[in-house]
Amino acid sequence: MNNERRLLWALIISLVILIGEVIGGLISNSLALLSDAGHVLTDAFAIALSLLAAVVSRRPSDYRATYGYQRIGLLAAIINGLSLLAVAGYIFYESYHRFLSPPEIKASLMLTVAIAGLIGNGIMALILSRGHHDLNIKSAWLHIMGDLLASVGVVIAGVVIYYTGFRYADPIASFIVGLLVLAGGIRVVRDALWVFLELVPSGFDVQEITKTILDVPGVQGVHDIHLWSISHGRPAFSAHIWVSDQRLSEADEIRKEIERRLTEMGIVHTVLQLECAECEQNGLYCQIKSEDEGYHHHHC
Repeated sequence: MNNERRLLWALIISLVILIGEVIGGLISNSLALLSDAGHVLTDAFAIALSLLAAVVSRRPSDYRATYGYQRIGLLAAIINGLSLLAVAGYIFYESYHRFLSPPEIKASLMLTVAIAGLIGNGIMALILSRGHHDLNIKSAWLHIMGDLLASVGVVIAGVVIYYTGFRYADPIASFIVGLLVLAGGIRVVRDALWVFLELVPSGFDVQEITKTILDVPGVQGVHDIHLWSISHGRPAFSAHIWVSDQRLSEADEIRKEIERRLTEMGIVHTVLQLECAECEQNGLYCQIKSEDEGYHHHHC
């Protein structure tokens, strides 16, 4: 099942859960259930947005987007993450008022609807359990996992209220739901902004990459190094490589070897500029191999 079809099924299930929890929450007067319904609403929005982004991002690169449209998915992830933060704030606000004056709860109805929601969220989580190399799919999955854990909390609150009459269990469960929603939103927004700001992708060390390039026979120096992500999980690299004056065919063998080593490190998209002169002292990053095979590092 491809990503689009999985997202479509998850959207259908989330809409069914949303309708059931809104009706059940209003009748039973359960804030925990309504909080979960609010989260499901953002789930439906997130999944619909992710579905749209998945379709658009499959478009091939063209004269308007030479890198392709993968960052549409990142934009969807940021919007999804921000919506999670907004929902968390609303849940905290309502939980506070319920702590001050906990209302009467129809625990049996609350528990029945919560169990149905838990089953539905479990099915959605399984449907989207793969494809987390795509931050767009991951953001939708985090929405659903947060709601799955929230459903567990609502079920527990329903059991406590049903057997003990402890009505504070409802706002307590709502507060826990809010924390889960907040954590998921922060994580998604952070990961997406990391790519948008073109920071060094997680798991890569520029110093180690530079050393790998300098170890290639024929390379005398490297400068103007840039490492960023085109989209989540797609690192890109560019650099100027200093080599001795030689035939183009010989220099091209050096380029191929550098690209081979970078590919082994997980960097497929590379742009290398070969030069036969020492790097100027005005680059962002400059490292030159010395005669004794040591390395001199200069921040220029």
